[in-house]
Amino acid sequence: MPRLQPEERGRLLDDLAHMGSQGRAERESVDTFKKTFYPVPEHSRAFDPDVVLIIGERGSGKSELFRAVVSEGLLPAIIRAAVSSRLAKLDPGHIDWLAGHPLDRDFWLAGHPLDRDFPDHAGLRRFLSDHAADSEAVIALWFAYLVRVLGNKVSRDPFGSSTFFDLPGGDVGTIVRTFRGLENVPLLALDELDKKLERQDHWVFVSYDELDILGAYDWNAMARSIEGLVSFWANYSRRWSRIRAKIFLRTDLFRRHAQVLGADLIRLAANRAEIFWSDRNLYAMLVKRIANTSEELRQYCEVAGLRLEPDELLGLEPKLDRAEDAQPLIERMVGAYMGADIKKGRTLAWLLSHVRDGNGRAMPRALVRLIEESARQEQNKPRATYNRLLDPRSLRRALDEVSKEHVLEVNTHELPWLPGVAERLQGEGVPMPRLSAERLLGHRWDDNWGKGPKIRPPVETPYALVDYLVEIGVFRVRTKGKLDVPDLFLAGLGLTRKGGVKK
Repeated sequence: MPRLQPEERGRLLDDLAHMGSQGRAERESVDTFKKTFYPVPEHSRAFDPDVVLIIGERGSGKSELFRAVVSEGLLPAIIRAAVSSRLAKLDPGHIDWLAGHPLDRDFWLAGHPLDRDFPDHAGLRRFLSDHAADSEAVIALWFAYLVRVLGNKVSRDPFGSSTFFDLPGGDVGTIVRTFRGLENVPLLALDELDKKLERQDHWVFVSYDELDILGAYDWNAMARSIEGLVSFWANYSRRWSRIRAKIFLRTDLFRRHAQVLGADLIRLAANRAEIFWSDRNLYAMLVKRIANTSEELRQYCEVAGLRLEPDELLGLEPKLDRAEDAQPLIERMVGAYMGADIKKGRTLAWLLSHVRDGNGRAMPRALVRLIEESARQEQNKPRATYNRLLDPRSLRRALDEVSKEHVLEVNTHELPWLPGVAERLQGEGVPMPRLSAERLLGHRWDDNWGKGPKIRPPVETPYALVDYLVEIGVFRVRTKGKLDVPDLFLAGLGLTRKGGVKK
């Protein structure tokens, strides 16, 4: 292979350092998004009209997937890669995407003044408390707000002089009370709308995302809200053929609610879609980002022997039949091993194993950030030799930064109580005995666990919290029952790894 000149190496490193908007799809410009988006065939099932429930880990790329369809018009490209032939019958121009409740972080509906059309956290908690013994009330809540979301599509004549659509969105009690007083009118209105949509060959997809923020991290309020939503759509998803729901649940929430929801969740879960990333798809995503970032990086990939095919919508598409097909590029960038020989590990395996959580799942964002940050490390302190771009030492240093960013991200959005875990475990070494973890986490148990008011863990005891941390992949169980923490969380939680355990 041709020898890299210092100027060329500098340009390639600069391109790598800026290839992914810090690993977040929502920060990508319109111009670059299409060229960096990688359509995973298995993910296409999320758009099947018969699929209501969509399960995915944190950072699994759900936001990127739906931006691709809703904002960027890439459904045809996703259909080409799809494993379901039914998707080929969907016309993107005949689909309306609506939000079923306020979406907090979801950029693809940014700008829609949704918040004032729904109750705030306090109002929702009060309603749930006032109707603690009325399980049908929460189902009625979701039904009532669905009718209001579809308000500009249904005929209002059957509602007569009712002020249902004019009621303030924050007055959840009055809205549900008025809705119940209408008896069959809302149901018949949606039945008629569904028939109209079918005649027009049109679809309405109503999306429910960020369900973990319901109740402002009041876990009981969140659980009751999710249970009501699932029960509602379990009952009505078969009634309407063109009014369809897309309910996004984090994998850990799905597992925790599976027993409580019982038959309702089983009905929806039987045909669910799961946003899961195989090793092959992770490396295909990474290669696609690299190759489409600049002309010089494209040439760099091709010189390494990778096959790239142009797509009119998606730019250059890598052709990888398995994860190992990315090895020529990884070896050219870093080398075959994370040291002088195989004792330090093969680079291809190391990259993924060190961004996995405790459940063995690796996500695109962390992998992209690891390469970006390694390039920045090389820019600040060049270490790479033998015509390579990145040195294993730069990767190891970058891993700590990726961990800190990841922990900050999840405690800001999904796990607001995680700072309390970091505070109680700060400076400790892992692996550690389970009893030690329980003792440390139990210290000042009744104090606040986050930056907001009254932030608490979603469980009642330190023992249960350890179980939950294992369940969501922050901890993992090693031999003899000791607890370890994957590198994805290690530096971010302020922990160290004891000697004798490979990093």
